[in-house]
Amino acid sequence: MRVGEIEFEIECQEEQLQTAVDRILSTLTEKLKQAPIIAEKTAAPPRAETCKGVIQKLWEEGWFSTAKSLSEVHSEMAKRGFHYDRTAVAHALIDLVKDGILTREGKPRRYQYAQKRPPP
Repeated sequence: MRVGEIEFEIECQEEQLQTAVDRILSTLTEKLKQAPIIAEKTAAPPRAETCKGVIQKLWEEGWFSTAKSLSEVHSEMAKRGFHYDRTAVAHALIDLVKDGILTREGKPRRYQYAQKRPPP
């Protein structure tokens, strides 16, 4: 896992992975808030977010109100500054389908993802 210039390697059981990632991100976010930023004042503070979390934010914004392909999701994330591997995006989309947030239609390699239920 990489956040800015910092890279983490996580070794744990699969069921412990989400908890470990959440702890790392919350600790890193807290440390970044406390540390003075040495960059220019116009530079945005570093963001520590998971691929699944970024896609959930897109859903919360209503971006999935119309069906989107994997490449459209990947491109939108890149436009917003999140450069995840396409396979990571695909896995996160599948997780959100399993969670009942998104629905998947179509044939393999041509799936379209749309909101299963509207955001709160």
